[in-house]
Amino acid sequence: MNDPDPAAPAGGRCAAACLDRRSVLRSAALAGGAVTLAACGGSSNGSSNGSESSGPTTLGPVGEVPVGGGAVFPDANVVVAQPSDGSYVAYSATCTHQGCQVGEVVDGEIVCPCHGSHFATEDGAAVTGPATEPLPSAGQIRVESGKLVLT
Repeated sequence: MNDPDPAAPAGGRCAAACLDRRSVLRSAALAGGAVTLAACGGSSNGSSNGSESSGPTTLGPVGEVPVGGGAVFPDANVVVAQPSDGSYVAYSATCTHQGCQVGEVVDGEIVCPCHGSHFATEDGAAVTGPATEPLPSAGQIRVESGKLVLT
């Protein structure tokens, strides 16, 4: 008599949903590839996939970004700082350590809540690790009718 498969459901028979480890890994790899392709592909309606600019983006009122500080605009994945009065800089809000979104600007530094990395508001440089690479520029900021606009 054959011993039942220990991975099989109760009753000893392996239904279609009962896969071996290799099949599960192969399926996961194929599914991951499809997700990656979908995320990297453009769309036929001309919208952006988030890795390139699709035109100016209004972020919010200038009052949200204090002089010497900054603000995170999570929906746009951008952090804007105002190192000196009227001078704005924009960085990607994706931490260069492991890809978490930075959470806030405190005491002139952009802070990632995941592992504690800090970045300078003046140039995006990594100040405190574990991140060692600076935050990349997200584009230019201009002020239009009291609003911050990313171009």
